[in-house]
Amino acid sequence: MSRPRTSLPPELPPELPLEGLAAVVTGAGRGLGRAEALELARLGAAVVVNDYGQPGRDGSGEASAAPAEEVAAEIRAAGGTALVHTGDVSDFRQARELVETAIAEFGRLDVVVNNAGILRDRMVFSMAEGEWDAVIRVHLKGHFNTTRFAAAHWRERAKATGAPVYGRIVNTSSEAFLAGSAGQPNYAAAKGGIVGLTTSSALALAKYGVTVNAICPRARTRMTQDVFAGFEQPAEGLDPLAPEHVAPLVGYLASPAAARINGQLLVVHGGMVAVVERPRVRAKFDSKGDTFGFEELDTVLGAHFADRPEGETFAAAEVLGLKREQQ
Repeated sequence: MSRPRTSLPPELPPELPLEGLAAVVTGAGRGLGRAEALELARLGAAVVVNDYGQPGRDGSGEASAAPAEEVAAEIRAAGGTALVHTGDVSDFRQARELVETAIAEFGRLDVVVNNAGILRDRMVFSMAEGEWDAVIRVHLKGHFNTTRFAAAHWRERAKATGAPVYGRIVNTSSEAFLAGSAGQPNYAAAKGGIVGLTTSSALALAKYGVTVNAICPRARTRMTQDVFAGFEQPAEGLDPLAPEHVAPLVGYLASPAAARINGQLLVVHGGMVAVVERPRVRAKFDSKGDTFGFEELDTVLGAHFADRPEGETFAAAEVLGLKREQQ
């Protein structure tokens, strides 16, 4: 699959790992979604390129089929198979239509990559209700909508055949959820919710042959152009913040080779993949009587937090320091 705006990907394996499979990628008209759609097609999948096509990263502007059409044309020009869907995945009916389109046109659905999203950044004390609702709706509800209809399809197939089917869902969370992002309470909450949706869905769908994983990507896209404005792109070679660093992991998680990877959260960027460990209990306290009282809680919790670094929270800010080590 050609990459007119970046360097070429590594050589393909002898047999295309996604040959004969059908995939849906949401928000695939630009940035990460575009790179992911191209990678899935490069690995052999037929792809439904979904994008609502609004120009503003806050979800503003007139919807347009142009971004999705351009990506689909790029896939076809390289010899792949693609069709376009311009529905809004935050709309329950349109998300169902997206899943049904893949099944009707390709005769099957095997992979769903949930990527569509918007930003409406504001400090929590200044955020309007609409700014909260819009981001939660597109990110979290959008992920749920496609997952719900894809999951129902796979469950019905598994029950009809009496055997597990092939299904892969790759969700998009964010380091904003892991590390905390003071100016993005809506975005961080949505991305945290996506991790909860991922782990729940992974447990529910495993018996049907479906895996569900989430990634926390870092890339220079339309949504992050101001965040990475101070990071210059190299004169030669692939930009360390290029979406093409993320797409290979999505392609791998979508493949049969990743059958044992389920319910996981992975951070990916700049030639690096990190598997995030699940939360562990740091300390446990038992009441002396039937239950705790104020003074006893003050004694045990006060002592526990007295020596902890000031400002330390549940947030894992150390993930922001992860980077690829030179080989």
